[in-house]
Amino acid sequence: MRMVGGHPCLDFVNTVDARVGTWGPDLLRNYDDLLAWAERVEVITPTERNELIALAVDNRLLATKALERAKVLRESLYAILRAEALQTNVPPDEVNTVQKAVVESLRKRALCEANGLFFWGWTNDGSLEAVWVRVALSAASFLAGRHLRRSVRECPGPNCGWLFLDTSKAGRRRWCSDESCGSRSRVRRFRARV
Repeated sequence: MRMVGGHPCLDFVNTVDARVGTWGPDLLRNYDDLLAWAERVEVITPTERNELIALAVDNRLLATKALERAKVLRESLYAILRAEALQTNVPPDEVNTVQKAVVESLRKRALCEANGLFFWGWTNDGSLEAVWVRVALSAASFLAGRHLRRSVRECPGPNCGWLFLDTSKAGRRRWCSDESCGSRSRVRRFRARV
């Protein structure tokens, strides 16, 4: 999966390959996929991933439930962030879902210390829900910091609809990825002219 969102919560909602046109496929087919994504975007460490994989082997039902909760959060975040991209009203039910996830996330937060330095960390309770809990809090910070960043955009590519943060210098980025959707668009325009 390409990481083009510009923030982990955007890459999280982009774990559905196509959002506009033909929906899917869902790139989070199982709990291991969720852990692989989370390690890749540094939501969890490689050590945490190994611990969660071992825990999931013994608790497949709980791992499946954690994956489903992650997907519910993902779809609510998608609805909220897409509303920002389209400059429409944010769906209240989706905000409520994210708010509940954030409340659960805050219970897992911990003030940690190492070598006299304090930092925010996570309780080490061996919960299979570590990924979505962390994504929820990260997404809340992203949403609350809207005044400090550019708006989210939606890729207009056929069968795409991925969301991204425009970090280009001019602020005119149009495609989720110039190499994929942007390139295909240029090829279509060229063929239409020829």
